[in-house]
Amino acid sequence: MKSAMLQQKVEDEILQSYQSLYRLAYSYVKNPDDAMDIVQESAYKAILHSDEMRNQDTIKGWLCRIVVNTALDLLRRRSREPSVDEIPETGQEDHYEDTDVLRALDILDEREKTVVMLRYFEDLKLSEIVQITGENLNTVKSILYRSLRKLKVKLTEGGSL
Repeated sequence: MKSAMLQQKVEDEILQSYQSLYRLAYSYVKNPDDAMDIVQESAYKAILHSDEMRNQDTIKGWLCRIVVNTALDLLRRRSREPSVDEIPETGQEDHYEDTDVLRALDILDEREKTVVMLRYFEDLKLSEIVQITGENLNTVKSILYRSLRKLKVKLTEGGSL
């Protein structure tokens, strides 16, 4: 019975956080179709493994962690595949107001980008980011502030790192 209730809570959180999870996935893959695939695969994994959830209060953080890991897995698989000429997309992509900031995020490594995206794009608290990334609080703070300095240099001075 407990397992069924927990699974229902996970499903409810997936439905409530769907747009947020999609934005998080999109920030990694920058492709709407791949982002949708990542969210769907993550939802499947979360529902399948909902009985492994330890704390019901951290379901959203747990879901974000699954999305981040699934997105990183996809990017790793792609980096191992031989490159092929891509066919241009005919669909429309999400439009963000500040494309300079999104381009500047590309200078960050995966850990830095994850922390910045979770903090400022998903508006998560540092304690939630700690749960998602598995890092300790001081490490998350260091990563965040180091990343912000890199972004500031990139955006204000136009410098390249």
